Amino acid sequence: MGKLGLQSVLFAVVVHILVVSAAADIKNLKIWPMPLSVSYGHRILQLSNEFVLKTESSKYPDASGILKEGFSRLLDVIKVAHVVDANASYVGPSPVLKGIQVVILSPSDELQYGIDESYNLTIPDKGNPAYAYLTAKTVYGALHGLQTFSQACHFNFTTRTIEVHQVPWAIVDRPRFSFRGLLIDTSRHYLPLPVILKVIDSMAYAKMNVLHWHIVDTQSFPLEIPSYPKLWNGAYSSSERYTVADAAEIVRYAERRGINVLAELDVPGHAQSWGVGYPSLWPSKDCQQPLDVSNDFTFKVIDVILSDFSKIFKYRFVHLGGDEVDTSCWTLTPHISKWLKQHRLNGTSAYEYFVLRAQKIALSHGYEIINWEETFNNFGNKLSPKTIVHNWRGGGVAQNVTSAGLRCIVSNQDKWYLDHIDTTWQDFYSNEPLTNITNSEQQRLVIGGEVCMWGEHIDGSNIETTIWPRAAAAAERLWTAYDNIAKNPNQITRRLAYFRCLLNQRGVASGPLTGGGRAAPEDPGSCYEQ
Repeated sequence: MGKLGLQSVLFAVVVHILVVSAAADIKNLKIWPMPLSVSYGHRILQLSNEFVLKTESSKYPDASGILKEGFSRLLDVIKVAHVVDANASYVGPSPVLKGIQVVILSPSDELQYGIDESYNLTIPDKGNPAYAYLTAKTVYGALHGLQTFSQACHFNFTTRTIEVHQVPWAIVDRPRFSFRGLLIDTSRHYLPLPVILKVIDSMAYAKMNVLHWHIVDTQSFPLEIPSYPKLWNGAYSSSERYTVADAAEIVRYAERRGINVLAELDVPGHAQSWGVGYPSLWPSKDCQQPLDVSNDFTFKVIDVILSDFSKIFKYRFVHLGGDEVDTSCWTLTPHISKWLKQHRLNGTSAYEYFVLRAQKIALSHGYEIINWEETFNNFGNKLSPKTIVHNWRGGGVAQNVTSAGLRCIVSNQDKWYLDHIDTTWQDFYSNEPLTNITNSEQQRLVIGGEVCMWGEHIDGSNIETTIWPRAAAAAERLWTAYDNIAKNPNQITRRLAYFRCLLNQRGVASGPLTGGGRAAPEDPGSCYEQ
């Protein structure tokens, strides 16, 4: 064989070893969600007990400490499962990884919809000294890269130290969708602040980036609104409330992990609790929702709430609900019925009037609007062009919304409602947001998806086991390139099981893969087999 032929053969061998394309290679990969491009080897590096962060050549000054905190959390999560011997003096054949060099190209740490979340991560198998190398356009892409790095780290039970397996690594990664959300509901059951913060931590592990906070509903109004201090009289009790400082801490905590907080103020329905503090918001004492469409005070309160929101919630979008509106209280209440006749409205057109007026208020505060799909289904051509339609009722809606030129978020309840505990992780994984949308312009209008943790049967005692691991299945669907998504969910069972056990090791009460949501282990056995 000639020299050129031998080189071609060697090159083909190297490519075969490094590129993760064969089923055997994918089976051995333990990263979740699956990166865009990944290659790895079969060697081991020892992680130095004095593993350091280096930022030479980075344009990001980290004045706010977001990167330093992210690095500190990295060290915490890779050591949390076992006690690492800090005094161990490693002597062995494996090179020692001294630290990670992080280079960020943008000096800004503004977190907003559509920021660049890509990163490149390389971990060598040799060097003197050896350093991992992470580059990203933004600090939030770098945080994702640190999460991926953490999943390559393992505890050695002989040396009682941390090792990096499967080096050398070369990963190029970016998300498929810019909106990868999880809804929590603090109206049906109050969720203590530490519970919410822990949910945020677990979202970051799965590279989800939007916490949709369904704050208030029919049952309770737990949030302090300084301009209307009696609104939180609608809370379940005086201790089941969130102060402005609590809300600001949720936003701050999430933002430092690359997660936006989407606040929802569901109007005009689902609002009975508002009238506990301000009864004039009810149509009448005996008919308490939707909010009184005939009363200008209703819209004044909405205006002021959104003004107060704008001081706390910095995400570009606000969710205004608009779902499941039964207008019978309007037509049956004498003073509202009279007002409807004066304005030549009926229940349906008054619903449209209310939603559009609320949208204008939100726009005046600089927000773009998200509404549940009923608004589009009833008067889609009247919605603001800045509306994002949130699909939840069923299939085909995203196709219709994008055909009309509007943006869409997918959360169809048959696949992505976490409170539907009979829905399996395979169903969550298989749910494709772009189903039947073949036009590239329309595909771009689907900004992402969201799994919804409605709270009728959820509180701090069971929220984690109901969210995980099924939300992780959706997280990969939203992060990973379509061509890298397993066509048969059962192909990735072992990798998801590994991630589920990793969550457990980090203190997140993820349920087993067997069964639906909130499942318990069926028999004694390994975490990786459940």
